[in-house]
Amino acid sequence: MACPFHHTADLNTSLLPLDWLLGNWESDEPGEGAFPSIPAFRYTETLHFSHVGQPVINFMFNAAHAESKKPLHRECGFIRLQPGTNRVAFIIAQNSGLVEIEEGELTGHQLTLNSQSVARTSFAKEPHVHQISRMFQLRPDGKLEQTVSMATDSQPLMQHLHIVYRRSS
Repeated sequence: MACPFHHTADLNTSLLPLDWLLGNWESDEPGEGAFPSIPAFRYTETLHFSHVGQPVINFMFNAAHAESKKPLHRECGFIRLQPGTNRVAFIIAQNSGLVEIEEGELTGHQLTLNSQSVARTSFAKEPHVHQISRMFQLRPDGKLEQTVSMATDSQPLMQHLHIVYRRSS
């Protein structure tokens, strides 16, 4: 689902190193989710990366349970690249009530990010997430791979999600 605002603009030149992300992506096969406090699950996901000419990429991620098709997590936000560097920031809001800032580095077609700030609503479900790391990588076969790790009150940082996407537009 894209934002209802459509604007045709040239890509801000500061975002050229991230142009490989732009467009729509769909999970190639269901991804795998696991964490000690929840049952393992499989999910599908769509990603939408767009821009309006500003030095920022807009994104929206929508996941659903692979078998039941029930909506799962949704994330939206912005990606900023620090001018003249390979430093990247993701500013993310999730439907679970979690808000985070992840920062990291762009190396070729790979983004490696770690949470710098995690905030939540006062009534967020426990155990509370304290740390998130994620890696996006554009593979040689043109597919996009994402791995997400997290740490909570009761668990150290460990892999939580893994999925591979194909470009759909």
